[in-house]
Formats: sequence, C-alpha cells, structure tokens
Amino acid sequence: MKYEVPVSDTKKAPFDPNSGQLIERILFNHRLIVLMIFTVLSVILAWQSSKLTINASFEKTLPTEQSYIKNYLNYETELTGLGNALRIAVANPGGSIYDAHYLELLRQLSDEVFLMPGVDRVQMKSLWTPSTRWIGITEEGLEGGPVIPEGYDGSPESLQQLKANVARSGQIGQLIAADEESTVIYMPLLNQDATGKPLDYASYSEKLEKLRAKYQEKGLDIHITGFTKVMGDLIAGVQTVIWFFVVAVVIATLMVFWYTRCVRSTGLVVFASLLAVVWQLGILPTLGYDLDPYSILVPFLVFAIGMSHGAQKMNGIMQDVGRGFDKLVAARFTFRRLFLAGLTALLADAVGFAVLLVIDIKVIQELAIAASIGVAVLIFTNLILLPILLSYVGVSTSAAQRSVVNDITSDESKKAPILWRLLDKFTQRKWATAALICGFILAAGGYYQSTYLKIGDLDQGAPELRKDSRYNQDVAFMNKHYGASSDVLAIMIKTPDGQCSQYQTLNKIDALEWQLRQLPGVESTNSLPLLSRRVLAGLNEGNPKWYEFLENQRMLNYITAGAPRGLYNNSCNLLTIYTYLEDHKADTLSRIVSHVEQFAAQNNTDDVQFLLAAGSAGIQAATNITVKEAWYNMLFLVYGAVIILSFITFRSWRAVVVAVLPLMLTSVLAEALMVQLEMGVKVATLPVIALGVGIGIDYALYILSITLMELRRGSSLSKAYLRALNFTGKVVMLTGITLSIGVITWVLSPIKFQADMGLLLAFMFLWNMLGALILLPALAHFLLKPSYANANQQEVSEARDQDVTPPQTMKAEKAESIADASSEKTLSDTSNRPLSTSL
Repeated sequence: MKYEVPVSDTKKAPFDPNSGQLIERILFNHRLIVLMIFTVLSVILAWQSSKLTINASFEKTLPTEQSYIKNYLNYETELTGLGNALRIAVANPGGSIYDAHYLELLRQLSDEVFLMPGVDRVQMKSLWTPSTRWIGITEEGLEGGPVIPEGYDGSPESLQQLKANVARSGQIGQLIAADEESTVIYMPLLNQDATGKPLDYASYSEKLEKLRAKYQEKGLDIHITGFTKVMGDLIAGVQTVIWFFVVAVVIATLMVFWYTRCVRSTGLVVFASLLAVVWQLGILPTLGYDLDPYSILVPFLVFAIGMSHGAQKMNGIMQDVGRGFDKLVAARFTFRRLFLAGLTALLADAVGFAVLLVIDIKVIQELAIAASIGVAVLIFTNLILLPILLSYVGVSTSAAQRSVVNDITSDESKKAPILWRLLDKFTQRKWATAALICGFILAAGGYYQSTYLKIGDLDQGAPELRKDSRYNQDVAFMNKHYGASSDVLAIMIKTPDGQCSQYQTLNKIDALEWQLRQLPGVESTNSLPLLSRRVLAGLNEGNPKWYEFLENQRMLNYITAGAPRGLYNNSCNLLTIYTYLEDHKADTLSRIVSHVEQFAAQNNTDDVQFLLAAGSAGIQAATNITVKEAWYNMLFLVYGAVIILSFITFRSWRAVVVAVLPLMLTSVLAEALMVQLEMGVKVATLPVIALGVGIGIDYALYILSITLMELRRGSSLSKAYLRALNFTGKVVMLTGITLSIGVITWVLSPIKFQADMGLLLAFMFLWNMLGALILLPALAHFLLKPSYANANQQEVSEARDQDVTPPQTMKAEKAESIADASSEKTLSDTSNRPLSTSL
C-alpha cells in the first residue's frame, strides 16, 4: 500500500513502504506479527511476575572476596554467633529481673524462640539456657554452673541464689542489663531453615512481631535488633513504596497529558513504560532472582527511563502529524530519526548499570542485573512497540496542531517562545562564557564539599529507617542499658594447634585489648587474657592488686580449660577478642580497623597471626572497605562506557565532551548533596550515582543528536539548538520536571532509605536536565561551532537531502531542491538513507 507524503501545498508524493533501513522495514511492514509476538510475551511475563518474591539475604550483603570476609568465612563454623544474629531484650517494666512472674514469662519466650526455624540452637543464649554459666572461686578452686540454679522454684531463696549467680557470671552488660531490669535472648541464625530453604526475612519478622505483641500483652517490654529485623521492616515497608510508585506514575501521567492534551498518546506512553516494568518483574523470577529491598527502586527507574524515551517518540510523531504526515509515515520517520539516539542512550544506561557487576557484593550485582534487564526491555517496549502502536492509534488532531504552533523556520529570534530564546542565549559567547564559569565554580565548590563524603553509615542504628522508627528505638534501648552493644567487632588470633593458651600469645592479645579500650568508640572488650586477670583477682579474695596478667603457664592452662568456648575453639588454635562498640559509624570502624592492622603488622609471626574481622561491626568494616575501593572504580567504568558509546554514535571527541561534562558536574554536586544530607556511601547508596549518570546521558543524546544533524545541514549553532529544543528539548524539560516531582514525594516515606533516594534522584533528574539545556549549548559554542564554519556546499546539500522535516518547514528551506527533483525519487532516497548524527 502506498501512503501519500506532502512535499508542498499542492504536491503529494507516495511513500514507499520498502524504504528505510532493514530493521524499520521488518518492523513496520509486519506490524501485526510484531504486535502478536509482543502480546504473547506480555501475557507470559505478566504471569511470571506474579511469582516474584521480595526477600533479603545476609550472605548477599557480604563482599566475599574481601580479605576480612574470607577470614570470617574460613572460621565461621568455629565462631560463636558472630554472623547474622538477633538480640531480643526482655524488660520488666514493674521492677528488676529478680521476679518470679517475669522469669516464668522469660522462660516461656526463650522456649518459643528456641523452637523457631533457622535458630542456631547450640549457640543460642538466654538466662534460661544451660550455656549461660557462672564461675566462682572457692577454697577448692574454680567452681561453676548454670546461672539459673538447680531446683529453682521461684521462691525468695531461689531468687537470691540467682542474683548471686548473675553477679558471678560476668554477663552484666551483655546478657543482663546494667540496671538489672532486662535480659537479652541472643539468637544466632542459620542460613537456612530445617527444610533447607533460605530464611524468609519477611515471615521471620512477622513471627517476631507476633511474639512481641503476645508477651507485651502479658506485661513485658520487648526490644528486637539485628539484620533480620532491619530487612523485615524494610520489606514490610514495600507496600508504602508501591503506593509512592503509584503516585509517581499518576503525576507523570498528568504532566504528560497536560503537555499533549491527548489521551490516547499519553496512555500509550504510560502503558509502554509500565509494560517494561512488568516484563522486568517477569524476567527476574524466570531467571531465579528475588527482588531485594535494596533493589526496590529499580522498577521506578525503569519506568522513569521509559517515560523519557516514550515521550520523545510521542512528541516526534505528534509534530510530524501536525505538519501533515499520515500517522504511519510519521511513526516511521520518528523511528528513523530517533532510534539510533534512543538505542545509544539505552545501551549507555545498560552498560552503566552492568558496570556495577564488578562490585563484589551480591546484592549490588543483583541490582545491576535487574536494572540492566529493565533497560534492555525498554529497547523493545519503548523504541519499537510504542511507535508501532502510535502508527495505529495516532494522536488527536488538536494535539498535533498544537505541537507545531511554535515550529521554528527561518526567523527563530521572533517566533521562538520566550524560554527558548532565553536558552538560545547560551549559544552566544558572552552567555556561554558566563555559564561555563558558573559551572566551574559549582564544580570546584562541589568537589571541595565532596571530599567530606564518608564511606559507611553515619548514624547509630539502621540508617535505612527513620530515627524514630521502632527498630531504631530498640537500638537506642540496647545502647542505653547494655555495655556490650550489638555492634561487635571480633578479632581472630590464629595459633598452632593446641597452643592457644601460650603466655607469649596471650600477652600480645592482652596488650592489644588494653589499647583498644583506650580508643574512642570502644565500650568494652572480652578475651581469654581478660578472663585470666579476673580469675587471678578472684583467687586472691578479689584484691585489685592481683588484677594482673602473670607469666604462669600452668595457671593459664588451668584457666583456659574452664573458659567458655566462645573465647577459643575446640582445637585450641583460634582465639577471639570481642570488641563492643558504641556504634558502627564509618569513623569508628575506620579508627578501630586501622589500629588493629597496625598492631598486626608489628606483632604477626609465622605461628601467631591477628586476623580481621568477624561480628556485625567487622562485617560492616569489610563492606566499607569494599565500597570505598569500588566507588571511584565504578565511576571510572560508568563514564568510560558512556564516553565510548557516545564516541561510537557521534564519532567526534568534541561532541563527547559536550555530552559528558554536564553529567560529571551533576555527579560532583550529587556527592556534595550527600554530604549535606549526612548520607554515607554504602550498599544502599553506591549505585545511585551510576544510575543518575545512565539516566542523564539520555537528555544529552536526544538534544545533541538533533543539534548535530542541523549543523550538518549548514545551520548556525543558534538555529540548530533552537530546532533541537523544539523537537526534543521540550520533552527533556517535561520529563526532567515530571520525574523530579514524582520522586520528591518520596521524602514523606516512613523508610528513610527511600526518602533519601527520592531527594537525591530528584536532584539528579533536575541537574541533568539543566546541564543538557544550559551547559550543552555553552560547550557547543566553543567546541562544535568552529568545526562547521567551513562546511562545503556538497556537505550541506547532502545533509539537506537527508532531512525528513515535513511540508510547512520544508517550504521555507527546501522549495527549490524539491521543485528541481522528482518528488517520489527525493522522498525515496531520503527514506532509504539513515539520519546519521556523526560528524
């Protein structure tokens, strides 16, 4: 079938369906088949998306190739509960723990916790577990037994005996609060439950909340901390995240409709973008992936990128229809003009996300996979499916006519809108110079501020949650009432088999332990040498003068034989120093780790080696080190990928500089903003800058591709930029503002992680937009304009032949060339020649 294409007021030329490049002919000449394939795939993936689960994994947050984590994993089975563990503080609001009713409820709760799936029952501790023991000094030597006395019956005598046992247990400040009004049930967790399945953190958190409610009704006060509870609370907040996602979609829809006043085209853009999310969520379970709480924002990013590309396609088709083209021809011409720029932008996004795979933290790697899948899907839903759907549905006549009201022909300075004329000033030397100077000042100030950016957490508790959240209130309770906090950094000391009690080894441990207790942020420590000091003083009637570490090997062997196995292992070739910290802030961990490494460098021998690190704080320290190493490597790789793809597209280093420099400014300012927001670089925030770079390059590519095409036609930079603003720039502005408004609503989220990401993403959306609209033309004034000043007439003529701008615009610029050539031949040649944006 032949479609007529207007070439003047009086002439119409037939459009050849066999024109254009191969991919265009395959897609648009077989539209029904393409739609059938998309329909089948959509149904299958929508069904698969219903199988997607949201879960977390402690192991996925570990940088398994980091040296500290390797040490931890090598000795994981011989360490006592230093991995994923929960602490349940059970308080008696009516008084002390020496209350028969309280102790009975504590026993019931301890038994229920013991029977929960996934609990490492051998390592579990509470006041009622046999492993919680006391040690006393008598005339016969060391004696001990369970803290709960044998024959306990709740009588005043039994309670008095319990109080004496607690005093001799050394558990005050650890399992028993310093004020003796609460005790802790310590729950080390296994990686799997009894069925061999990974722990379901959401389900586990719900069970803990039911226990909390049950025993609080009985008069106890329950506080729960640990990685599992953090993940459970984040997963529980997913429903809120989904509602904010819905709000963002509604805002984006309303803004696009306000711009187009066309229901059908707006609906199709939103539909294609949401379809991409459905495809992404369907592919993940098909490949065996869950959705992690840290990846919960990825579907919105896919939707945001889809809206950006979809709006560009819709705008191009709308303008072509407004100039007189048939909706199918308009769809094909828009596909022809923008497919290369859109494909390059999406490939840059995908590669930028894929770069995160080099980071040795599985949760980030899975985020990278999820984001890359989503971006790859957009190539099909928004670059291919959307133009085909619009070729059937078209756009409303009034919307199409409105889209070309400000179409720019020959007298741009008078006809262009006021905002366009203002932005066009940045193509002039004075304004361009001022913009670049301002950009340089912002870059310098942002860089200076970014030097204060910290690696790791900057707050106590879980920074992913609000400070007033239930979890962080529980953390505050633990820190207030227990000297041994949940932030434990464990140092492992490796010795030859059977030689863990040697004086030379224990003396080094004693020296390190003393030094650690002098460091800010260290609350207390525990080790075998410290136990030896306490026992020696106890054997001498508690005289503090005997609180020494003596070179008496027989006594050390005697004390070691009765010491808890948590201080050394069964083979007596591994010792542990438990360092209890005030918090897990980046500065605290860095200070402790640096001191231990320095000590190890000075004291390690072939037989005795000090190894970092285990415990929650030790794992956090290892993660911080990995994130720090990955931070700038990631940025280097992301920008490297963007630069290479941009160069392949434009084949000009000048154009690459024009496109990339505004992105770099946004990255620097985003780091400065993180400092102001007191956000550290960690697992939750590490990918955001990379994601921002990927989305930002879209804006630059769309504007620059049209600008370069007009420059090739011999247009001035001012005219080229105005045409780019009119064709793609206004959609860049629309999507930048729309998406910023959509994500800024996240600051109201009860999940602080989502609120911080919303603020950071809104900032990056806006600044990437401003960079593309202001800095890009300013840089182009100095880098691109001179390269076209001497363009020869043949190049201009060839570029004019490649133009597919329709009738009203062509009348003013190409009337002679069209009159001199056969209309059919001209349009046929144009349709078969790709619109290269290369220089």
